[in-house]
Amino acid sequence: MNRKLMVLGLISLLVLAIGTACGKGDQGTVGSKEVNIGYFPNLTHMATIVALEKGYFAEEFGEDIKINTKTVSNGGLFTEALVTKSIDVGTVGPGPLLNLYVKDPNYHIISGAVNGGAVLVASEHSNITSLEDLDGKKVAIPVIGSTQDVMLRKALNDVGLKPTSNGGTVELFAAAPADTATLFIQKSVDAAATQEPWGYILETQANGKLLLDWESFAWGKESTNTVVAATKNFVSNEPFMTAYLTAHTKAVDFIKQNPEESQDLVIKHIKDLTGKEINKEELQAAFAHLEVTTSVNEQVIQEMADISKEADYIKNSDIDGMIQLDQLKAIESSK
Repeated sequence: MNRKLMVLGLISLLVLAIGTACGKGDQGTVGSKEVNIGYFPNLTHMATIVALEKGYFAEEFGEDIKINTKTVSNGGLFTEALVTKSIDVGTVGPGPLLNLYVKDPNYHIISGAVNGGAVLVASEHSNITSLEDLDGKKVAIPVIGSTQDVMLRKALNDVGLKPTSNGGTVELFAAAPADTATLFIQKSVDAAATQEPWGYILETQANGKLLLDWESFAWGKESTNTVVAATKNFVSNEPFMTAYLTAHTKAVDFIKQNPEESQDLVIKHIKDLTGKEINKEELQAAFAHLEVTTSVNEQVIQEMADISKEADYIKNSDIDGMIQLDQLKAIESSK
């Protein structure tokens, strides 16, 4: 009997040890020797791109931490990568992140990245000259639930219009920004709510007419285009948070002080990554329509959540706790 008890005791200890080991593994970023950074290979993610190109992340994390990067093409893929732990931190539009947060409050905004950078362009054939003229029209957006989708809904609401999905008269049509010029030429859509440089391309290559520029569309200069998002585990890892945010703020400062060199770095990075070279004139025009920043307008983010709820993208708009800026403020105050 004693031998049986001894065996059972040893088994219990083994199970406890395995359970404890699994618990440590579930902590993700905490205690990790790697950091996984996600971003889109485009201009509005230039803070991440510049931080990579200038070696700021490598410098701040140190040689003992391996830096992995993952590029995605839209916010849905970014949030999926967060959930599956393919990435720990990176840049994304606030729309997809707040949609995720309402379902699972384990993901946070830890800094701003880019404001503006989005425009509303009407096609040549549409005869649209004002927001009111969008009544009965079809408007392209990058992805349902995207930041530009939410911005368009605000603009429509300001003039008493609604999308057809909410009982209104304006049809929203999801299409990749790179395809919108073709859609304009084919007369398949009447307008597009899109990010730069695609707005500039619509104007110069598809005879589009700028209906709302970046200073007028939705919240104007306070329109949050891109933020830094992170998992709860990453946020709880103070050394990693300090390293990332220090590198991020360095990149933001560099871009503000060296706009032309920063644009060259973006062109180089995207060419190295995709083999495609961005037109420098298009990039310069797009850069003039955005503001690189670490600030986050919490009121704007809340209004975006309210609009997403109204659109039935989320069940409620309670995002209390999503924005975590204490570490960013500490870093900036120590400069």
